[in-house]
Amino acid sequence: MAGGFRGLLPIVFGACCVLSGASAGSATQVPATGGPAPSSPPTEHVILFVLEGFGQDSLKGGTMPTLSKLVKDGSVTWSATGVKPALRLPTMASIITGVPVEKHGITWNTFEFSRGYPRAPSVFDYLDLSGGRDSAIFFMDESLYQLARPEPYTDYQMCGPLKPECNPDRIVSYIQQYFKKATSGHGYGHAILALPHFLVVHLPEAGRVGASRGWNSKEYREALRTVDKAINSVLDIYKAQGLTKRTTVFVTSLSAEGKDAGQEQPDGAAPVVPWIASGVGIKHGHTIHQPVSILDTGATVMRTLGLQTHTEWESRPVEEIFQFAFVAAAPNSSLPQ
Repeated sequence: MAGGFRGLLPIVFGACCVLSGASAGSATQVPATGGPAPSSPPTEHVILFVLEGFGQDSLKGGTMPTLSKLVKDGSVTWSATGVKPALRLPTMASIITGVPVEKHGITWNTFEFSRGYPRAPSVFDYLDLSGGRDSAIFFMDESLYQLARPEPYTDYQMCGPLKPECNPDRIVSYIQQYFKKATSGHGYGHAILALPHFLVVHLPEAGRVGASRGWNSKEYREALRTVDKAINSVLDIYKAQGLTKRTTVFVTSLSAEGKDAGQEQPDGAAPVVPWIASGVGIKHGHTIHQPVSILDTGATVMRTLGLQTHTEWESRPVEEIFQFAFVAAAPNSSLPQ
């Protein structure tokens, strides 16, 4: 892949065409109070930022202004429940599959080719089944190859710490290249013809630096700034495409500040991590009171797009964050019948 990192591992992708986000069916939302319909367009795009080594204290001192604004303008809990073991690969697998570790079975933390891909249905499967909603996933750790199952309407791109050029700035440049090619009319990769409905961006830099250089170090604080800058740059891409008023953003973390997602914690307890929602359709300045699990991320992404989940998931939408009651998205009429 020119300028990218697809060559680290051969992955065969389905050859299905990816449809334009503008042509996909969009959710129709009505206020939960039964009042008039909202004047703003419904959500058509979702971004999920997955951090590491991040917590409420990470925002102190103005270190992360972009993320602080997302919190101020959105809904947040600082005590979402993680999974056990509290490791990078098992936790990301739970976010994607919507089930706990004991069900998806990934307990290790390095890529092992012989073990294959998770068998549990993923959020990407459900987006595909709901009318071909496409996804683009940018992972920054080689262990997450374990989750890169070939699927139609899904494109994975990865790098990791074994490649020194793999950093948040480089990931942003890859996303910029991706969007430029996706909107060029010539496509990208196997069949990416337009912008994704669901973008996943893994930004582990702060957690890595905190674990190696110390959680009270100036290097950790600088890494937080770097991650925040990357988040802002991705949001600027959506702004340049005129998508801000049709986009909802989620942020969570695979580990809290002071915890290393690469090493299991001695007490073996499930971690407590931040979980943030902001953007179209989300309550402003709201503290989430209902219990939230990191497992709930996938179902809430589906709910945001006006789509429903399936019973085998333990993921449940966090209904409290939404300004409007759920109404199912219209079928994607652009799909072949």
